[in-house]
Amino acid sequence: MRHIAAYLLAVLGGNSKPDVQTITNILASVEIEPDTDKIKKLIEELKGKDLEQVIAEGQAKLGAVPSGGGGGVAARGSAPAQAVTASAPSTASAPKEDSKPKDEEKEPKDDEESDEDMGFGLFD
Repeated sequence: MRHIAAYLLAVLGGNSKPDVQTITNILASVEIEPDTDKIKKLIEELKGKDLEQVIAEGQAKLGAVPSGGGGGVAARGSAPAQAVTASAPSTASAPKEDSKPKDEEKEPKDDEESDEDMGFGLFD
């Protein structure tokens, strides 16, 4: 991803055909060790292609990826919302669980602790 970002930065900077050295210099400016094989492959894959068209095609492909909106059947319009809610089981008939709510069973995490290290860096 960082190699693609460096390529895009070079193009935005006015270099319509960045080479390996240009991308390496961009990555080195933020102390990232470049992978020349990946850079060469990226340049080869984008050779002769319009970058704006490649981005537009990628966005069209991402539009087909489900993003977990949770709209359900009613959001897609295949069934009326009333029919969906009418078929849902009532909470009164549901079996009773422990009187203790599930949220109280878990130990609360310290916000400061959980934000310190998320397991990745911006340019990893």
